[in-house]
Amino acid sequence: MEKNERVIQEYVPGKQITVAHVIAKADSELYQKMGIVQSGNEAVGILTITPSEASIIAVDIATKAAEIEIGFVDRFSGAVVIIGDVSSVKIALENILDTMASLLDFTVVPLSST
Repeated sequence: MEKNERVIQEYVPGKQITVAHVIAKADSELYQKMGIVQSGNEAVGILTITPSEASIIAVDIATKAAEIEIGFVDRFSGAVVIIGDVSSVKIALENILDTMASLLDFTVVPLSST
């Protein structure tokens, strides 16, 4: 008789940023798929944050750190998308990572880019 194994996965909440990425020059189709009106040659910054409500704090940090626009923020999934020129998006994301780690004791990933 073959034994069946059962795997139980649990969501363990923690204070973390699991994705922090800059897309330096996104394809125009990507903007369309995200529902963002492209007004120029903007970069896209992407974050995934747990707990998801902290996405609101992250966007506040970003808008105070650099001249960016909020593309999308979802306080239920923790997804954040910001747009702007490459240097502004990078500065905003770096400020989010630094502030969330130092002020709120979040675990963060290194900023990546393509």
